[in-house]
Amino acid sequence: MSEQTPPPGGTSGPDPAREEPVISAFTEPQESATTPSGAHIPTPVPMPGFAPPPPMPAPTAAGIIGDDPSLDEPVPTSVAPGRTRPVRPPGPPALSIVGLRKAFGAKLAVADLSMAVPRGCMFGLVGPNGAGKTTTLSMATGLLRPDAGQVLVGDVDVWADPARAKALMGVLPDGLRLFDRLSGRELLKFVGQMRRMDEATITDRSNQLLSTLGLSEDANTMVADYSAGMTKKIGLACALIHRPRLLVLDEPFESVDPVSGETIREILHEFVAGGGTVVLSSHVMELVETLCDAVAVMAAGRLLAIGDTDDVRQGKPLQQRFLELVGAHHLEGGGLSWLGRSQSSN
Repeated sequence: MSEQTPPPGGTSGPDPAREEPVISAFTEPQESATTPSGAHIPTPVPMPGFAPPPPMPAPTAAGIIGDDPSLDEPVPTSVAPGRTRPVRPPGPPALSIVGLRKAFGAKLAVADLSMAVPRGCMFGLVGPNGAGKTTTLSMATGLLRPDAGQVLVGDVDVWADPARAKALMGVLPDGLRLFDRLSGRELLKFVGQMRRMDEATITDRSNQLLSTLGLSEDANTMVADYSAGMTKKIGLACALIHRPRLLVLDEPFESVDPVSGETIREILHEFVAGGGTVVLSSHVMELVETLCDAVAVMAAGRLLAIGDTDDVRQGKPLQQRFLELVGAHHLEGGGLSWLGRSQSSN
């Protein structure tokens, strides 16, 4: 995972020169923290709708990998008359994170993070490099064991009942190695079999996914010979084939061409319209602003803002609001001024 061991100095933390911390309307300062550089970061309390429930005892029911029959009925999503903000469907959050912590040696990558993702939501997780996004998503999906904390998918504890929790999720991690000596079609069949799906369903869904994602002509080509964008798309197909209720996607649009990117957008919108929930990370603020109806901003392993996208933006472009929250770094003292000199002046 690309952010499990962030390089020293690679994180754009809040600007120490700021006199007052900037937090969104969806957060309230609870206690302060300090980054290794000495910058001041507020630790927010998520507001109603995005605050996780208290820790629960682990469910005892046995998990079955594959479609969850209890989730056959889609969760309705709606918009109240005269409002643009989506009405959150009833029931527990799709994803609850409670007191999640992870350190790599002396480096604290995620610091007691708590938040909830409502069901039927397209949720964006953004932050500078080294903010802890990939580490958080890895712990939330059972790929990386946390030092402390709890993660619930619905009411299923990811670490107490991993088989049942993973049956509810489709995951596209950043930089995950696939079985690339299989063809795209063989890989989908393998994943379907691991999910204990029947052969007819695997074949039908594989054909649909390959066609929709523009991979039909390369379905019998080894994944090792795929481009970076094609690899990303076959990874997304693997995450979708068992019809999960929660999709967790780390940089799903990275290396994907604009045409394929628009197709992926349509797939995700259809998935959410059918009652699913998407959690995705991205560094492209314009993408998150137009695609996601809720967003969380992280820096230095801590949550700086969370809420509906329009409320977090506070009437500004998300890019501008993001820079206000995490602190923009500017060249000082004529740094790299030599880049502006023409060849003829040398």
